[in-house]
Amino acid sequence: MGKEFQKNSMYLEQTTEALENGQASKSYDDDGRVKRTGTMLTASAHIITAVIGSGVLSLAWAIAQLGWVAGPAVLMAFSFITYFTSTLLADSYRSLQGNRNYTYMDVVRSHLGGFKVQLCGLAQYGNLVGVTIGYTITASISMVAVKRSNCFHKHGHEDKCLISNYPFMIIFAAIQIILSQIPNFHKLSWLSIVAAIMSFAYSSIGLALSIAKVAGGGHARTTLTGTTVGVDVSGSDKVWKSFQAIGDIAFAYAYSTVLIEIQANIWLINLQDTLKSEPAENKVMKKASFVGVSTTTIFYVLCGCVGYAAFGNNAPGNFLTGFGFFEPFWLIDFANICIAIHLIGAYQVFAQPLFGFVEKSCRERWPQSKFINTEYTIYGHSCINFFRLVWRTVYVILTALVAMIFPFFNGFLGLIGAASFYPLTVYFPIEIYIAQAKIPKYSFTWMWLKILSWACLIVSLVAAAGSVQELAHDVKKYKPFKTQ
Repeated sequence: MGKEFQKNSMYLEQTTEALENGQASKSYDDDGRVKRTGTMLTASAHIITAVIGSGVLSLAWAIAQLGWVAGPAVLMAFSFITYFTSTLLADSYRSLQGNRNYTYMDVVRSHLGGFKVQLCGLAQYGNLVGVTIGYTITASISMVAVKRSNCFHKHGHEDKCLISNYPFMIIFAAIQIILSQIPNFHKLSWLSIVAAIMSFAYSSIGLALSIAKVAGGGHARTTLTGTTVGVDVSGSDKVWKSFQAIGDIAFAYAYSTVLIEIQANIWLINLQDTLKSEPAENKVMKKASFVGVSTTTIFYVLCGCVGYAAFGNNAPGNFLTGFGFFEPFWLIDFANICIAIHLIGAYQVFAQPLFGFVEKSCRERWPQSKFINTEYTIYGHSCINFFRLVWRTVYVILTALVAMIFPFFNGFLGLIGAASFYPLTVYFPIEIYIAQAKIPKYSFTWMWLKILSWACLIVSLVAAAGSVQELAHDVKKYKPFKTQ
């Protein structure tokens, strides 16, 4: 039995009751949408799910490229910038007239307008696509690591234990196809909470193993400037890998999008749109951002610095799947299982806004299409929409195919981080704040905000260059069907 499609939690139509009263009721908020029930706890869980992610796995390698001075300094700089711009985005959730902005693009449209709306959409949704591809790569690598860990334990550490990533990418994609049929973002809160617990688990295990390695007396060679030219790397490799390390750290802080979308970029508006109106959404979101960024930074500094102390300049690109640790194999297996579970949830956190955007656009373009707009109930509760079923399934398959073509962990993460950090975490939040606060041109505040914006642009460009160079190098030496 079919019924008219009702929009998901981010796009629910205003009800007649709400429109007539012009105010919230017991069931509806002030904008006529179903009452929002999100809290700082659920918002923080979404943020931690997206922030403390696979980026933590590459931080020991990133610190190794930059050294004891620049490495922690870059980590703290990204932390400060991310939190600062997140607070700017939180205040932009409502327009000057008090109306809600339901998406990141709505915020840009409300405060900036013009071609910048299309530029924001390109950056925002392009970033979401890149992150879901990156998570497919990382999850499959972690699944492979479980089999390799057991292989090393059985046959010895000198065995190559080569295992293809491809079957595990297919398994991950199959799981995502099922989860992607959940129509509403707010129904994924339980998944984000589970994923957040998993992220704490594997980060803590990696940190504990690093501490144990340092305490065990392993004298890994570390330096103030990181890898040494002529000893560890060539001069050109030092430059490119340092640039890539900055990109990896940028990816680790890809949080602004969850705050309107966790990366103070995409997610904040989308995530914030699930919060209750009281207390004010921007106050709750700022607190959630502080919790998320602070927790992330503590873990990142510990994992990066202790990991570097444990492995020195030879730190692996992924300190749990690169087999800097071989034993205890069962603990390493558990950590990699936690990574896979976490990324199953994180994939949905980043994919749902993209799903919602495409489905909303199609409904508006073809309002009479039964294929797009009709829902079919099953057993009185569950609904199936054939367009949602087909489109989301195709999307998951396409991201898996791209991941199979470019299954490179560090290079891909660095490129995503470099490409998304500047426009979503820095440029738009600053431009929105300048427009919203009506800051006079060439005033002191205007000048230092612009300097910050341009400095971050330069950092993003050099990080992108380093990641592209690494990807090109990886493609040349890549051998299909061999684990990376």
